[in-house]
Amino acid sequence: MRLQWKCGRVLLLFTIVVSLVLLMAFVLSWEQPYKTSRRGNSPVITQELLDIISEASHPHEGKATSRILMFNTTRLIFSNITEDIFTTEKKFLAIGLCSVNRKHEPYLIDTLRSIFEQSSSTELQQMVVVVHLCDFDMAWCEMTARLITKMFPSHMLAKRLLLIHAPEEIYPSLEGLKANYNDPPDRVRFRSKQNLDYSFLIGFCANLADYYIMLEDDLKCANNFLTTIQKAIASRKNKNWVTLEFSKLGYIGKLYHGNDLPTLAQFLFLFYQEMPCDWLLTHFRVILTQNNPINFKPALFQHMGLYSSFRGNRNELKDGDFQESTANVADNPAATFHTSIKVFEDYRPEKAYSTESGYFWGKTPVAGDYFMLKFVEPQNIDVIEVLTSSFERKNDGLKAGLLQVGTNVDKQSCLSFITLGHFVHGEYRERNISTIVPFKIGCIRINVTMTQTEWIIIRSISIWVAHKEQ
Repeated sequence: MRLQWKCGRVLLLFTIVVSLVLLMAFVLSWEQPYKTSRRGNSPVITQELLDIISEASHPHEGKATSRILMFNTTRLIFSNITEDIFTTEKKFLAIGLCSVNRKHEPYLIDTLRSIFEQSSSTELQQMVVVVHLCDFDMAWCEMTARLITKMFPSHMLAKRLLLIHAPEEIYPSLEGLKANYNDPPDRVRFRSKQNLDYSFLIGFCANLADYYIMLEDDLKCANNFLTTIQKAIASRKNKNWVTLEFSKLGYIGKLYHGNDLPTLAQFLFLFYQEMPCDWLLTHFRVILTQNNPINFKPALFQHMGLYSSFRGNRNELKDGDFQESTANVADNPAATFHTSIKVFEDYRPEKAYSTESGYFWGKTPVAGDYFMLKFVEPQNIDVIEVLTSSFERKNDGLKAGLLQVGTNVDKQSCLSFITLGHFVHGEYRERNISTIVPFKIGCIRINVTMTQTEWIIIRSISIWVAHKEQ
């Protein structure tokens, strides 16, 4: 058994090394089509488009336009564009989605409407949405571009919504592809082209924003999803990550650093015929040394389509963790964790922080044990909520304990603490803490006051900071 484990580990390391070598060779041999300037990564803007936007913005002043937005050269993807309308500063978030002609009802317009309507005016200023119309049927692309321009003229004019199309001639061959996983030829062609679609889209989005999130064209968004993403990123300050996941469905809601996009685009291009896109994204994450997925709850995106873009097959997948309202999503500022309770397997203390899935699970706590989080920066806290036990293991809650907050931060703790209250039935909630505690809180400590025979689960620690104006 030990020999098998060693062999398996060696094989895994060998696979990773080979993948890295192949990737580096590919990067070095490529002519760097995705390494464009910060302001040179945008589609051609023409007077035609400006006229369409103008007419769509004032439909009462004339009959509906019959003009179309043309996607006529590979410059849309690869060349440096200098038109003033696209010389904008980097945004916080680039939102990328691909869309093809569906046999059944289309969802793209509803998806775009959800993105914009579920965002505040402040959030809209921080995003750019890029739609890759990636069907090879140019008549459909032109019709869809015209419709989008008519439906969302203000977002087009504000450079918040960009439409791109990678011409068929720049795609590698989609014939004679590897028949991996016993997929039928049409399925292999579909998923291989899909990898290339996203490769071109992701490459185009490089340098547009600090972060990039991958969506599909048939979903709805949670309210203020961008702010929730900002909270999640802030909660992982000073921690390395490759991918943060805001949905458990395929590649929906996967967030990446903008700096990683050129490499990710090339990775998808290099291995486009090997496996489906979501599998490739998992390999990309592992190769960049993030072994485990980082999932956040609630999910911010929900699949709403009834039919797949492949063959028009019925697809009713739903994310059970989706929550349209994010008003109660905790801030959970960045923190480090320490506990004297013996940790069971991989149920680490940080898993109790509520925006990330999972929980802390420790063995038989005794009186005097503690569980503590120390904020990276002291905080003005408004609300603290701690929930122990789980629905499956109701007995593994904290039987007796205190919630304390501390100041005068030391290396791993705080030098002084005050007690805010007791746990009741394994739970603690307190509001308006900023009016009770006369200092910025550096640490939060859970003190066990009675030995118990049951193990302890801390399933959720939720922290809301006081409003900035306070």
